[in-house]
Formats: sequence, C-alpha cells, structure tokens
Amino acid sequence: MKKTRLAIVRQKYRPDGGAERFITRALDALDNSGLELNILTRQWSGEPRPDWHVHICNPAKWGRVSRERGFARAARRCWQHEHFDLVQSHERIAGCDVFRAGDGVHRVWLEQRARIIPAHQRWLTSLSGYHRYVLAAEEAMFHAPELKKIICNSLMVKNDIIRCYQVPEEKFALIYNAIDSTRFYPAAPEQRRRVRERMVIPEQACALIYVGSGFERKGLKAAIAAIAATDRYLIVVGQDKQQDKYRAFAQGLGCLQRIRFVGVQTDVLPFYHGADGLILPTLYDPFPNVILEAMACGLPVITSERCGGAEFIEAGREGFVCDALDIKTLTECANAIPSRQRQPGMGLAARERVKDCTPARLSQQLTGLYTQLLSV
Repeated sequence: MKKTRLAIVRQKYRPDGGAERFITRALDALDNSGLELNILTRQWSGEPRPDWHVHICNPAKWGRVSRERGFARAARRCWQHEHFDLVQSHERIAGCDVFRAGDGVHRVWLEQRARIIPAHQRWLTSLSGYHRYVLAAEEAMFHAPELKKIICNSLMVKNDIIRCYQVPEEKFALIYNAIDSTRFYPAAPEQRRRVRERMVIPEQACALIYVGSGFERKGLKAAIAAIAATDRYLIVVGQDKQQDKYRAFAQGLGCLQRIRFVGVQTDVLPFYHGADGLILPTLYDPFPNVILEAMACGLPVITSERCGGAEFIEAGREGFVCDALDIKTLTECANAIPSRQRQPGMGLAARERVKDCTPARLSQQLTGLYTQLLSV
C-alpha cells in the first residue's frame, strides 16, 4: 500500500523550542501510521529516525528578511518539486495545505509587545522591514487559496486569527499539544530533596519554576518582581542574551539570593521535581508545552490571560490566571501556591487536567485531519 507523503516545514529545529517539541512529539506519534514523514528545514539538529526524510533548504541569507524570504522560497520550491500529498507548515509560507499556528499571530504579539516598550520603539517597529515582511506573509498565507486547514493549539489563537484576518470558522482544527505523562510525573520526596540540595533550596521553602527562552516575551521580569515581594524561591530554566540585566534587576529588588539561573537544560524534569509550581506570566503565548509538562509533574500553574494554557486552568484549582503585567495579582498568586509536600491537592488537580492530552490522542486527531483532507 502506497504511503501518504506528508511534509512538515520548520525553518530551524532548536531542541528547547516549543514548536520543535510539538514536531518531535507529532512525528513520534505519527510514526508507523502509514505516513511517509518528510521534514523541510534550514537546519535540523534533532535525531530523525532512518525512515524520516530530511530536506535541507538552506539558501544564503543577508539579514532577517532575507532569511525568512529565502527559506520560504526554497521550501516552496522543494514541496512543489517533490509533489507531497500534504504540506503542513509551521512557518508563515503561502501555498501550504495546512498551517499550524504554533507561534500565534504576529499582529497580536506586536499589540502585546507595545505594552512594554517605549513610544520610539513602537514607532521603529512600525517601520521595521522585518515586521512588515512577517505581517504581509501572515496575511498572504491566511488568505491563500491553497490553505485548507489551520491547526490551533488554543481557542485563543483561533479567535485571534478570526479577529485579525476574518478567516472562516470551518478552516480551523483545534488540536492541543500532547504530553507523555509517563515521562513527566510528580516527584517522589527523595527526588525533590536531592534536586533541592543541588540547587541549595531549603526543603521547606516554596519554590516556583520559570521555563522559557526569550525572557522579555515570557515575562521573567514580572515573575522576578512577584517573587521579590514574597519569600518564594525561583528556578529559571532557559537563556537570553540579556540575562545579566535580569540578574541585576533581581539584585536591585533584593531577591537574587532566592533565584537560581540554571540555563537551558536538555532534561527539565529534575528541575520540575524541585519546584512546587510554575510561573509563566508571558505577554503572548499560544500554548507553551512547558505548561503541560509542569501540570503533568503535578505542579499548579500561574500564567497570563494572553496564554493559551490559561484554558486549562480554573482559578484556585489547577493554578491562577491574571494579566501579565499585574505584579500585585502575580504576587498574590505566587503566595497562594502551596508547598507540594504539605498540600498536594492543587498539583494533583493539574495532573488530572492534562491526562487526556496523550500522544495517542494527538496522533488520532492528526491522522483524522489528514484523512479528511485527502478525501476531499
């Protein structure tokens, strides 16, 4: 029986990236499902299996716009030459059959970013060749006649696309990310103790974890400000070119001694095991995988109203939701997260909430979508 040739387009694979983890989990779930898996990328640094076909599309580039436009053209040439049955893009490239809006809506991100940058930066953003290119590419892709379906990983993103680009309802498929709850699981007391010893965090203290690279968008400044007004500890997993600025900010607030910057980690599980909750007051995030990971580890979550993960949180049950810049409420939320040792109820509710987000369900939803599209 001839296999369906599926192409997945992602410009650059970065092991700690949310979209890349979705791709890896999706490919794992789809393996042996009668699909021939093809990856179109500029750079793949993962570990593809022998029967995955990686197509490198890496034209020369001379800047951000050149990089985006060059990859879009190269990827489009590749899929037109290969005549794949379905092309699913994770980049804003007109002409794909399926677009997964894992990075959200660029226009909405700029709206949210405008809340934290000065007026002259907002003016420069409006003139930026890069942002103008991305906005044009986004609009062209959403209105391209070839586009059959848009996969959204949150209702928030779906509503953003409808608001900004008036895409009809029938074009959408809501498919939440998957989490392997056998790989991400709550810590046993001894595991928690060992991790805390390594990080020099008192066993009886309440510690929150922040996971994400790109500290400005992910809200690390707000997280630090909230932590500063409590007795909580903060574990920061991720990297940013401006990390020294965040250290200095914490130092100025007098809380640096309670913050542990541990950098990017290939295995985040031990750090979840050392925490009592996740804090991610992101300005804008479609649905970060770290929320599913933390909840599967039995951690309640504090996140923002402009995060798709808020859809999985009932206030006081699995965590708390507030505006990303509301430091007073963030502080109250941080204080309301209990120690897992003493009060595990909220963490247990968080794990229960994500139990149905399995790789098998993701595979079923994706293959069902592909079957529907191929039968049209």
